[in-house]
Amino acid sequence: MTDAASAGCYNCYAPPSCTTCYQQQYVPPQYRTVDETVMVSPGAVVAHRTPAQYRTVMVPQTVMVAPPSVQYERIPPQYATRQRVEMVSPGYSYYAPVQMGCASCGY
Repeated sequence: MTDAASAGCYNCYAPPSCTTCYQQQYVPPQYRTVDETVMVSPGAVVAHRTPAQYRTVMVPQTVMVAPPSVQYERIPPQYATRQRVEMVSPGYSYYAPVQMGCASCGY
């Protein structure tokens, strides 16, 4: 017959028998911050047109001094870094065994 005295626990309060010897534990969700590069504005090419230039010379005659032209300006794309938070693992619950014993003697 085993009781508190035979187990080496003297003058101990014997707890009532455990109906469930497990306790629910909760692990909160885990998050992390991620840096990502995003395009703020796309690149572009802008055409600047210059019309032909004419001038009147000695004899009343108009001649072209410069032909029409086009100059292209290249505008590079613009990027920025933004941060976002993403979930690594959701929160969850699990049951862990609870060790029952004598508070004064350790049994």
